[in-house]
Amino acid sequence: MVSEFLLLALVGFCAQLVDGALGMAFGLISTSSLLALGIPPAHASAAVHTAELATTAVSGVSHLAHGNVDRRLLVRLALAGAAGGSLGAFVLSNVEGSAIRPFVAAYLLVMGGLILLRVARSARRSDASPAGAAPLGLVGGFLDAIGGGGWGPMVTSTLIGSGHAPRKVIGSVNASEFFVTAAISATFFGQLGATHLWNVAGLIVGGVLAAPLAGYLVKRIRPEPLMIAVGLVISLLALRELAIAFKVF
Repeated sequence: MVSEFLLLALVGFCAQLVDGALGMAFGLISTSSLLALGIPPAHASAAVHTAELATTAVSGVSHLAHGNVDRRLLVRLALAGAAGGSLGAFVLSNVEGSAIRPFVAAYLLVMGGLILLRVARSARRSDASPAGAAPLGLVGGFLDAIGGGGWGPMVTSTLIGSGHAPRKVIGSVNASEFFVTAAISATFFGQLGATHLWNVAGLIVGGVLAAPLAGYLVKRIRPEPLMIAVGLVISLLALRELAIAFKVF
């Protein structure tokens, strides 16, 4: 039990460091680890989102303190994402959600390629615009709850892929994720009750330790390497999901 707790604390630390610095992957990394331990998808997603209540709060405050947040974008993403996340959590609690994962992975693979292409073309980057944030947040929140993660990859990749500056996008998406996670966790709690609290605690300990470092890292890293890292992370995660879905390995 103690070794499992320490393992999940390490997973939480690494996942939050990646998520806070690149705007994605805490849910995907953590959910994959819980599934490997034999926890059912709905319960794995519930545990991860409960842990994210702590990690996203700390990460969001860190990004605010470092000036990485566009407040208008934050509000629109938070409201729409919370609505979509609640719907997704309700669906996953009552319907098998694995069928949608290949379609999400294919979308993420396209977005990862688009980001890398924009770096190669030295595309112009501007501050993140709130235009279109509401429908994007609604879809991102829904898919995040269904897949046990995906808010960052879906929303961050779309905004950066549209040419917006990575720093403000990553900060705003991370800060809004707290409100999305709160809505998803509340819905799961109402549908499933409190489950796998030991796993939640391990992820929280590791994630909270890593979260304060994220705002500093994203502020210090140059946009081009950051975009390359984002594109590669999205593409590799998407390829892995597709390989699993089509039983390549």
